[in-house]
Amino acid sequence: MLYVPNDNERDPRINLAIETYLLQNMPLDEPILLFYINEPSIIIGRNQNTIEEINKEYVDEKGIHVVRRLSGGGAVYHDQGNLNFSFIMPDDGNSFRDFKKLTEPIVEALHKLGIDGAQLKGRNDLVIDDKKFSGNAMYSTNGRMFAHGTLMFDSDIDEVVNALKVKKDKIESKGIKSIRSRVTNIKDYLPQDKQSMTTEEFRQAILLQIFGVDNVDQVKTHELTEDDWQAINKISEEYYKNWDWNYGRSPEFNLERQKRFPIGSIEVRLDVVGGSIEKAKIFGDFFGLGEIKDVEDQLIGTRYDKHALTEVIDQLDLTHYFGNITKEDFLALIY
Repeated sequence: MLYVPNDNERDPRINLAIETYLLQNMPLDEPILLFYINEPSIIIGRNQNTIEEINKEYVDEKGIHVVRRLSGGGAVYHDQGNLNFSFIMPDDGNSFRDFKKLTEPIVEALHKLGIDGAQLKGRNDLVIDDKKFSGNAMYSTNGRMFAHGTLMFDSDIDEVVNALKVKKDKIESKGIKSIRSRVTNIKDYLPQDKQSMTTEEFRQAILLQIFGVDNVDQVKTHELTEDDWQAINKISEEYYKNWDWNYGRSPEFNLERQKRFPIGSIEVRLDVVGGSIEKAKIFGDFFGLGEIKDVEDQLIGTRYDKHALTEVIDQLDLTHYFGNITKEDFLALIY
């Protein structure tokens, strides 16, 4: 196995680009291991509707990165108390979806660190005492694949709850009342003499266990070159820093919102395709002077993005069409 160090990068748009670059370009004479730690971010599954998965108002307020990854599965929250791992290897035709096989090095390393209760449960979750600390996903292309996952070491669980918009039926189907009761941090289960570990120290401890060595200098590594970094930054710009990739690839969706204001009730129905509004209809019992179709036409073609919608709303005389309603209230209704 070959380890690719990436100790100081915290931008998820770069870290996911490193993983993509290694998958596409590195010789795979042996499996590659990548670890990375991200700034606060939500990593969206390849086939998910970004808007439906996140608490957008909170994410915008806190400046949390929202980035779509290559692999399927669900949305996960990362912060600097979360360690992410990725095993990159040839797709041998037998390993894809075999989460037990591909999480085994992590589970065994945790056992050696004194966390005997760590195990795979269900399709792709690692748990301790039935509480999830790791979600895992895979991606395969052109005979190559990666298996990657999260390791909640010392994450802020309140932020997990605040940033993600978990569907009520997903929680209730497991017979559980809240996200908080489903997840846990690894650090809480470490032996007492390891309780002071940082996330970086935990990464090193896991690394040494996986390679079966006593010192980092004994780990077989590949240092990224200047040429590697140029290619990585190009991938980041084309995909992970690109709104069209992170939001625009969302499946089309219909949005219906209704609220009663002092000027009457307003109901908005939007069809969003490719991240932009394709159809818009506005109903209500308000008293307006202009043709409401003018507002609908202004919304059509607009990116379903707070900044883009704000620009359109700023150009509208809302009082003319609806009565005494603020731009902030109307934005909150449609977004």
